[in-house]
Parts: sequence; structure tokens; C-alpha cells
Amino acid sequence: MFGMLMLLLLALVAPGAPRPTSSTENEAFPEEGSDEMRSEALKRLLEVFGIEDPPHPPQHPKQPPQYMVDLFNTVADADGVTKDPHLLEGNTVRSFFDKIHSDQMHFLFNLSTVAKNEKVLTAELHLFKLRHRQPELTPFRKHHFCQVNVYQVLDKKKLDSPQGKKLLSSRLIPMQASGWEVFSITQAVRSWTDDDKNNQGLLVTVKTLGGVQVDSSAVRFASGRDHHQSKQPMLVLFTDDGRRGTVPMHNAQDADAESAALPNEPSAPANNRSRNARSLDEEDGRLPCQRHPLYVDFDEIGWSGWIISPRGYNAYHCKGSCLFPLGQNMRPTNHATVQSIINALKLTRGVHSPCCVPDKLFSINLLYFDDDENVVLKQYDDMVAGSCGCH
Repeated sequence: MFGMLMLLLLALVAPGAPRPTSSTENEAFPEEGSDEMRSEALKRLLEVFGIEDPPHPPQHPKQPPQYMVDLFNTVADADGVTKDPHLLEGNTVRSFFDKIHSDQMHFLFNLSTVAKNEKVLTAELHLFKLRHRQPELTPFRKHHFCQVNVYQVLDKKKLDSPQGKKLLSSRLIPMQASGWEVFSITQAVRSWTDDDKNNQGLLVTVKTLGGVQVDSSAVRFASGRDHHQSKQPMLVLFTDDGRRGTVPMHNAQDADAESAALPNEPSAPANNRSRNARSLDEEDGRLPCQRHPLYVDFDEIGWSGWIISPRGYNAYHCKGSCLFPLGQNMRPTNHATVQSIINALKLTRGVHSPCCVPDKLFSINLLYFDDDENVVLKQYDDMVAGSCGCH
């Protein structure tokens, strides 16, 4: 299904691409290159990616959070193909910047882009602790650690009372350290996604081990108002939208382990096929079942404005004959072997030879901007034909 959709779409965007004709073609399809066909093809492709409408590109040039870029590079190769399906928790990672941009330790994140069917697995608050320029001048210079508490705000008017906030996470942090600190706030975010009226933000406090409030000049975290975007407070959600492929998911490393020469090249002919039979196949154009390139260019499709990485990927497609006898290099199923025998012996009318189809499918990952200019990392199953076989 996906391979046929890609072939159709690329035929529309590629200049001069040939298009098969038939006597009933004009009745079944709109005219080649028509706006109607292009619109329908793009609509179907968006459905594959689980997106209703393509997000609008950011109004101004914007750099994605380095954390999200590093995460993409950890789980995917340069073409977006998943390195190991077990590296990512769920299939979606969303990042959000603080919407208040306050210099105080009160943060608010707009989660309206989280779909109702997404299950929140883990939620993290990422804060960048700044290095103090003159620690010897602070009254807290003798303290080596401070206690950082993260609260869910229940009532903004009662922040000083226990009824106004709920403790989510508490950690000891070295006073002189600098860099990113991560706090688990899963419980609060789940309540926000259940009912957005519960979302009144987060409050962060810093105290000594003795419970004394630490002056903001002694321990500082980067804010959304006064510091570079690369250090701004960020909420990261690991979610799962329940979308799964139709076959067991594999990864490229598994395929490399099984076959060192995975199939940009034709599969080797079966040893038990005669040389004359193979020659006849080649003369008739009946090359054996093998994998062929099928590059999906997001720029040609018109999606490069909102997709950060990759710029495109090779989906591959399967093409070729599955003639009797089927060698093991064609990865035939038992059913395909029996079908090829029945077809060769003409035992039953109307039984065709097996089909050349993907027998391994890999997932890919997209890093992109959503409609609110938040950066999302999403994993999609069954997007790359890893190898082909006769089925």
C-alpha cells in the first residue's frame, strides 16, 4: 500500500515521469499532474504520517532544541531509519518551551498539540542551571548542595500555602554546578492532558539542606526571557499514540546481520536453475525479485519547510519475478513455494506465480515543527522495505 502510494506521488512530482495507460484509465484516475490527483495523493500521504494538515513552517528561522537533535541522531541514522526500535520509549517525543517567559521560577507549557489518543509515558522538566560568577560573595558560599523542588501549581493565588501546590520532584544539586538538570513530572502532565483546566503551570523553589530559601542570585536557572533559546526551560514528553505497523518491526542492524549484501543489487539466481532458463528470463525482462531504490524527497513534496530531518529517505520498493524453482535467496514462504510449483505444473487454472513483496519493513523517524512551532520526534513503522522476497 505504502509503496504504491509513493510510486504514484513521485510520478506526480518528477518531471517527465512516464505513466501507464489503459483503456479505462481516464475513468479511474484524474488527469496526470492535475491538482485533484496531487491533492489526493498528498492527503493520503499525510494519513500515513498521522497528520491531518501539514504544519505551517516557522514564521522566523528557528533552531530546534539540541536535546531533540541529539535524540534524533541517537535513534536514527542520517536517512531517518531506526537504528534500534527499543531505544525510544513510545513512538513520539514532544518538546515545549515555557510560555510565560518570566524571570521568576513559575513555568507554563501549552500542551494543546498533544492528541487525545496519545498516552503520556514520561514527562520531564529540563532546566539549565547557570554558573554563578562570584560565588565567594554570596551568603551561601559555605553550602555545597541545595535542594530543588518542583511543584504542580494547583491555585496561583495560594502559592505560599500547601493547598496551592503539590510536590512532584525533589533533588539535591551541587551549588557550583552548571548545566542541564532534569526533573520527572509525569503525574502532573497526565492530569493536564486529561483536563487542560488543571494546567496552571509549575513552580520551582531552591532551599538549603536546612530548609532556608536560597537567594535567586546564588542559584540561578536560565529563563525564557533573558537567556538564549538553547538554554530555555523545556518540557519533554515521551508518548505513544497507539499507531503500530501491520508486521513485526525490524531494524537495519538486524537486516545487516542476516545479509551482508542487502539488496541494492539483484539477488543471486538460484543455483538449481539452468543457465538457459536464467538467460530466457533476462531476455524477457523477468529479472528475479529484488529491492530497488525509491527516494522520497520532502522538498519535492513541499514539506521541507516544517520537516527538520531527514530531508528525505529511501523507501525502496520490490520488483521482479518469482519463477519456479524458488531459491532460498528469494526468501520464499512455504506457501509461495507450493504456489510456484502449482503454477509451473499448470495444475490449477488461474494460479499465478508468487509476488515479489517486502518481507522486512523498517521504521523511520521524523524531526519536525508542529503548528505551534514545538519540535516533535516521531517514529513511523513499516516505512522502508528492508528486503524483498517471494510470497
